[in-house]
Amino acid sequence: MNAKRFTLALFLALCILFTASACAAKNKPAAESQENESQAIEKPAEVQIAAATQAPQYKVIVTKEVELVVTQVVEKEVARQVAEEPKPAQPTAVPQTIPTPVDNYFEDYGVNPFINTSRDHLSTFAIDVDTASYSIMRNYLADGNLPPYDAVRVEEFVNYFDQEYPTPENVAFGVYADGAPSPFDDDSTYILRFGVQGYRVSEEERKPLVLTFVIDVSGSMASEGRLELVKDSLKLLVERLRSDDSVGIVAYTTDAFVVLEPVSGRRQGKILDAIDSLSPMESTNADAGLRLGYKMAMQAYNPDATNRVILCSDGVANTGNIDPEEILAEVHGYVEEGVTLTAIGVGMGNFNDVLLEKLADNGNGNYAYIDTIDEARKVLVDDLVSTMQVIALDAKIQVDFNPEVVARYRLIGYENRAVADQDFRDDSVDAGEIGAGHAATALYAVQLKSGAEGRIATVQLRWTDPETREVVEINGNFNTFDLVTSFNSAPARYQLDVIVAQFAEVLRESRWGDRTSFTALEEYASYLPRLLPSDPDVAEFAELVARAAEIDR
Repeated sequence: MNAKRFTLALFLALCILFTASACAAKNKPAAESQENESQAIEKPAEVQIAAATQAPQYKVIVTKEVELVVTQVVEKEVARQVAEEPKPAQPTAVPQTIPTPVDNYFEDYGVNPFINTSRDHLSTFAIDVDTASYSIMRNYLADGNLPPYDAVRVEEFVNYFDQEYPTPENVAFGVYADGAPSPFDDDSTYILRFGVQGYRVSEEERKPLVLTFVIDVSGSMASEGRLELVKDSLKLLVERLRSDDSVGIVAYTTDAFVVLEPVSGRRQGKILDAIDSLSPMESTNADAGLRLGYKMAMQAYNPDATNRVILCSDGVANTGNIDPEEILAEVHGYVEEGVTLTAIGVGMGNFNDVLLEKLADNGNGNYAYIDTIDEARKVLVDDLVSTMQVIALDAKIQVDFNPEVVARYRLIGYENRAVADQDFRDDSVDAGEIGAGHAATALYAVQLKSGAEGRIATVQLRWTDPETREVVEINGNFNTFDLVTSFNSAPARYQLDVIVAQFAEVLRESRWGDRTSFTALEEYASYLPRLLPSDPDVAEFAELVARAAEIDR
């Protein structure tokens, strides 16, 4: 009897234990959700995001005969108050989730920390005008997935958007600065924005283009219609060519081959027929494709033109020389010859973001990711001149923070573009390139010393003129009296940049995004289309934030 009672008691105990475990497992997601929610600092119900009631006024500081323009917004509170609780943008219906792509190659460059000015008051980095990371994020959200944290590069999110900096007059670049209290921190942190705007060149005034398309036609390009998107994208570019432009086409699969010897841009029918003839084949010998492409580019080289290789690929290299470093060295060798590189990425799943970004960097060019035909039009048509015509080589920025005013600072993004402080004036160190009309923006989180006033920082820009090979350096100061008193009274484009950057911080799981939720960002983003109603990219951004919030729920 004792044995039977013991067996029955043991059976009942196991049943109770199993039931308790099942209940705990069932409730775990909700508990985790509540814990995450308690850690997130939600935006107050009545927070306003509004433009200043008057247009920004610009104060010009002339230092070494060059301009630093400081955005000085009239310090006046916004008269119009929002009477009702802010309503988030209505999220676009999230499509049926497509499984998160696998075999994608991204690289985690870490997150910049705060640095005490007593230890290091200089911050130096290479300018970056790439935008691929933002388009990659959009592609993930379109499939119902959040992007992997290592696919997010904050500076590429910010630089995706039009900054509306004034075009500099009689100088190659204008440098702009503004700052306001951070809406995402409660510790007196300010966000400073430093912007660089290059002079513009009209399409009529641009140099002739000598283009060599190097197109991946491997089997992986059949997936998701990647090759068809590339073909449609290049056709948009071909339609904008002039008679003094030229185009040659190389394709690669297991080996590389010539599709079209260089012909004049007026032979559009012949160029389009060559593009239409492409179809997916076998393996991917990227090294052979680039070698043949650069060989063609050198044969067609015109010293009075923009000579550029345009690589279109999903970034995979699985045949021939697959060592990324050797491929990169091969590309870099042509830079001194005057041939630059634009890398265009397509597809998701078996996609190599790392290789394409590094190829563009080594090739003194730019990297874009095309997920839709609209993005192709933006990169290859709307931004044709800035994408193709370089006006600055090895462009670097150094910000010299004043230790008497600034306690510590943090560069938001640009982790893989860091340059040693002592290399700022070493012109043999490779840095970034800027196209005609391009703008580049960098954000800093800054904490000031209590009661300190005066110069916050000196901003220095250094680059090599591609025409004369002359090295040019300009600088200017930003001061405490140039700060605005509230985030709401800062310029609309400043507000956009700060919110976009914080969205990227949350997506990349940065510790500086821990205290902000997607839901809070959704409310902030919902106001941006009201501030910038004529910019469709801003409206789309609000929808993307809403979509991310929906996916995360």
